[in-house]
Amino acid sequence: MPSLFKFLTVVGMLAGIAFGTMFALAEFIQPEQSEVHYRIHNRDMNR
Repeated sequence: MPSLFKFLTVVGMLAGIAFGTMFALAEFIQPEQSEVHYRIHNRDMNR
């Protein structure tokens, strides 16, 4: 049983680190907004 507890502890710590990293990226990193223009030719619209 002790090896199961060690395994669950390690998996829990890795999950916590992954969750903390995702939370930090979502909260503190702001994407730059810019306009995007695409030119669509008429021959592509008739398909």
